[in-house]
Amino acid sequence: MSSRLIPFVLIALLGVMHAQLWFSRGSVPNVAALQQKLDAQKAANAQAQLANDRLAAEVRDLKEGLEMVEEKARMELGMVRKGEVYVQIAK
Repeated sequence: MSSRLIPFVLIALLGVMHAQLWFSRGSVPNVAALQQKLDAQKAANAQAQLANDRLAAEVRDLKEGLEMVEEKARMELGMVRKGEVYVQIAK
């Protein structure tokens, strides 16, 4: 009887291990889904890093020179210097 029990136990253990491989928390489909989420998050992080770098460069320009401040004032606030004539071209 013991000679028949050992293969049965080994097959049962193999079945349990196989079930964990495909259906548990660390299963192959679960890992693949997590990898897709990770890739999407890395792409979002890369876009956010580009936006942060762009904003950091803009802040640096605003701190260092008045040209950027003047350009922003002209574009966003409609600044006109004394003696200048404002001309708007409609397309």
